[in-house]
Order: sequence, then C-alpha cells, then structure tokens
Amino acid sequence: MRRQQLDIQLKTPEQIDRMRAAGLVVADALARMRAAIAPGVSTADLDAIAAETIRDAGAVPSFKGYHGYPATICSSVNEQVVHAIPAAGQVLRDGDVISVDCGAVLDGWHGDAAFTAPVGEVRPELLRMITVAEDALWAGIAAAARGAVSGRGRLTDISYAVERAIRAGGRYGIVEGYGGHGIGTEMHQDPHVLNYGRPGKGPRLVPGMALAIEPMITEGSARTDELADGWTVVTRDGSMAVHVEHSMALLPDGVWVLTEPDGGRSRLGDLVTARQPANSRR
Repeated sequence: MRRQQLDIQLKTPEQIDRMRAAGLVVADALARMRAAIAPGVSTADLDAIAAETIRDAGAVPSFKGYHGYPATICSSVNEQVVHAIPAAGQVLRDGDVISVDCGAVLDGWHGDAAFTAPVGEVRPELLRMITVAEDALWAGIAAAARGAVSGRGRLTDISYAVERAIRAGGRYGIVEGYGGHGIGTEMHQDPHVLNYGRPGKGPRLVPGMALAIEPMITEGSARTDELADGWTVVTRDGSMAVHVEHSMALLPDGVWVLTEPDGGRSRLGDLVTARQPANSRR
C-alpha cells in the first residue's frame, strides 16, 4: 500500500502575520461568548454574539456554510463532544459544561479555536477535566515549538505530548477519529494531528507550519456516535466531554499561538517567538 503524500502548506512570516489578524478576531469572539455564558442563555444567543463580532471585524465566519453547516459556532453541551449546532431551544443550565468552537477567515486566512467553560456551579471533577484538557493543549504546543527549534521534531511528538498530559491528569477517554489539523488558506489542511500516539513519526516540524491543536476528552468511555443531524458528535455512554483548541504557527525561534491574545507568552515563556510585530500584540 502506498502512503498518501501530504500536502502541507508552509507560510511566510508575512502570511503568518495575516493569520494572526484572523486569530485575534476568533479570540475576541470567544472572549465575548465566554463572558456571556450563564444559566438561561441559549446556544443560539452565543452564536449571535460570535456572528456579530466576526462581521464587525470585517471577517467572515469559517464554519457557516462549510459543507452545509448552518451556524457560526459549534456549541457542544455536556455529552456533546464537538460539532453541535446552536439552537434557541438549547438553554444552558446550572451545572452544565459547554465547549464553544469558532473560526473566522480574514483576507483569505483562517483562525480556529475552542474553549470549554462551566455554567454556574459545576462538579469539581468537571473543572478538573477542563484543566487537564487545557494543560494537554499547551503541552502539545510546547512540544511543537521545541521540535521546530531543534530541527528534530516530528508531528507525532505533539500527539504524544497531548496524550501524556491527559494520562498524567487522570483516567479520561481520549476521543478517536477527531483531532487537530493544518490551517491556513483553508480551515482544514494537512496534516491531521492525533491526540495520542508514539513520538518521532510523521512529517518533520518546520518553520512555516501552522497547526490547530485540539484535545477532546471524556469523563467516561472514548466511544462516540454522530447524531441524525449529521454533525453533532456525542459520547456513546452519555459521559461529559471537553474540547479545547488553539491555532499556532511555527517560526525559526519558536511558536506563535495565533488565537491567544498574548501569543502564548504567559503559558510558554521563551518558547514564544520574539518576532511578533507590535501591531499584532495584545
């Protein structure tokens, strides 16, 4: 069997600057939605916030119309893992957790990120699961940065770092069949980035790569089903799920987290590239 040749789009520093602009639009939309999350708010309300924020910035929602997807965000509540469609009838309740995934395209370049947030008072175990997923996300980004700077990194070093962080955090299911991806002039590009696996395999991590890293973990079994709407993915056993994501770019001296307002500096320190233009910082 012949291996499929990957088509990995390498970006110039100037193109990465443009991706940063798209990433900051996504970051702003996510921040506004996070601030609005509360019992009694519908997922359609959050979708409206995202749509307004993105369009006011002169950008276009990446998700709406993508293979027929009908909304600006994916709003996955409780046992919904990813790709749940916002609805006026889906009203958040105290004790829920919600994963919000959002993308925007600005001047032809995409940004994509997601967070999971508690609604009101939630079980401490769920707060812990969110923290574990976030730590795994940053572990994967750090592995990518180290690999690119050293010149020895491989794609599955990211996968291994994500899995190791999750395993260290507790007994969680790691969702299979879904994961991160390349990003640039399209929202989804090569390569696919698994959230588990052995290190040292796959394409070399090099400057110019832009990747979206997105751990998805569950409180119970990792098995999932897709609902009849053709989009919503749920845990088969009904257990709670968490999904987090950032888009990042690799440069010769480190990584730039394009959808994090500070570029990732507070989490990664000197692993973050020093070349960020002043007008792209926050």
